[in-house]
Amino acid sequence: MFQRLREDIACILERDPAARSRWEVLTCYPGLHALVLHRWAHACWTRGLHWLGRFISHLARFFTGIEIHPGATIGRRVFIDHGMGVVVGETAEIGDECTIYQGVTLGGTSLYRGAKRHPTLGPGVVVGAGAKVLGGFVVGAGAKIGSNAVVVKAVPAGATVVGIPGRIVEEPQNATQAERFAAYAVVAEQDDPHAKAIQKLVEHSRELEQALANLKDRLVRLERIEATEGDKNIRAVK
Repeated sequence: MFQRLREDIACILERDPAARSRWEVLTCYPGLHALVLHRWAHACWTRGLHWLGRFISHLARFFTGIEIHPGATIGRRVFIDHGMGVVVGETAEIGDECTIYQGVTLGGTSLYRGAKRHPTLGPGVVVGAGAKVLGGFVVGAGAKIGSNAVVVKAVPAGATVVGIPGRIVEEPQNATQAERFAAYAVVAEQDDPHAKAIQKLVEHSRELEQALANLKDRLVRLERIEATEGDKNIRAVK
């Protein structure tokens, strides 16, 4: 238990530049408190003490603002940053080294008891603030879910997902390890292929508008020339 606690404190000091000391992390980080209480609740749940597990989970929610079902499985060195409003469902699985920010929901879309209703996060996944990952699919190792994204289908390993509904965006191939971690899973807009495609469409639309304006100008000039020549012919006949 103490070894896991030391690992949790070390990972927080590594990933949160605001953390100044082990004592501060131990006493002031609700994400750490929620994980410790979840281990107790999960131990009760797996031993058939379902009510006690749910009661400990309820107390953890009351004191930390983080709701983790005692049936959920959570790996080592997981960091829940800030944490207020985080909800983790019963059949959710969170791999080692994952980072989850405030307001995240790992929810289910099925009503069948005993089914795999909640997502599985592979090792090293980062889920940005307010993101909703809904369904019993797998988010591959090292993937990043952007803030406020809504993900309803499987995500390949190493992919970055943004938007509603979630879509995969490209990432610079030469990104450093620190950039690949990407706190809050922030993604540069220029790396989004959908944004690039929309920009190209806007530019093409401007080109078409300019070509149409030029064509209208030519037609106006031709009409003026024809009108002038018509007046000359009428005068000549008279």
